[in-house]
Amino acid sequence: MNANVIHREITFADNNHACQLYGDLNKNLQSLEKSTGVTINARGTNLRITGAAHDVELIFALLNQLYELIGKGYPIYSSDFAFGLRILESTPKARLDRIFLDKVYVTTQNRVVSPKTKNQKTYIDAIRNNDIVFGIGPAGTGKTYLAVAMAVSALASGQVRSIILARPAVEAGEKLGFLPGDLAQKVNPYLRPLHDALNDLLGPDKAFDFIEQNTIEIAPLAFMRGRTLSNAFIILDEAQNTTKEQMKMFLTRIGFDSRAVITGDTTQVDLPVKSHSGLVEARKLLSDIDGIKFCSFSKSDVVRHPLVQAIINAYEKQ
Repeated sequence: MNANVIHREITFADNNHACQLYGDLNKNLQSLEKSTGVTINARGTNLRITGAAHDVELIFALLNQLYELIGKGYPIYSSDFAFGLRILESTPKARLDRIFLDKVYVTTQNRVVSPKTKNQKTYIDAIRNNDIVFGIGPAGTGKTYLAVAMAVSALASGQVRSIILARPAVEAGEKLGFLPGDLAQKVNPYLRPLHDALNDLLGPDKAFDFIEQNTIEIAPLAFMRGRTLSNAFIILDEAQNTTKEQMKMFLTRIGFDSRAVITGDTTQVDLPVKSHSGLVEARKLLSDIDGIKFCSFSKSDVVRHPLVQAIINAYEKQ
């Protein structure tokens, strides 16, 4: 037998919680075997993990912590195994409960929205403790979705009276030509991702009602000029596509009892070649101001399809 191969055993006290941990037909355990190369044998509440020492210790810690989370009422999702594994690989002493149990919002489908990475947890805490927060990083890291969830939570708890979601109307690398319809129909394609997030969090009917009542406003960035936005939770999405002047205009709209979250990916700027991104300029100019917090995300924070992280890796190697 290979000297580097070890065994660890776990015995869980609660059979129902163990079943939740294993997943239907042990699919969660099978996923861990595939991703790490260990072998996991389950007999009732007893588990035996066999494999390389590093991988066995990693899976041992992961399963014990996820089991504890189930005991604390956390609804385990299959994706949590990949997220938890990623966290413990980078920080072996991390406590998953301090991240996963931070409940941001519960959707209409009773799905709990919570941070899934350490940087997402930092981001959520920054939004709670600062009036202006920048979330900068690659696609799929939850920057916009978590910001919208925090906005909906603030509205539901009475912390703000309205939500304002804005985006610059910039084409993503292609000329779309003339768009038919009235002004609202012309800009709607640019704002669709914000509608999608609201529909997922609130349900389409409730989201529509809030928009009809102007409790939630979704508008192009240009519509913000000349306004003072008070007692509101304001989100500027795709901020890498703002100019320096647009960013200054947006940030100076913020009134009393308001907070703002600005999100963007500085690697996907769609502005004309000679234009400088307002998001890049803001990070240079504002990073030392108290009350403004910059949060950075990396490819390790991607929470979309697993292939998204592989795609980001491939492009970074160019």
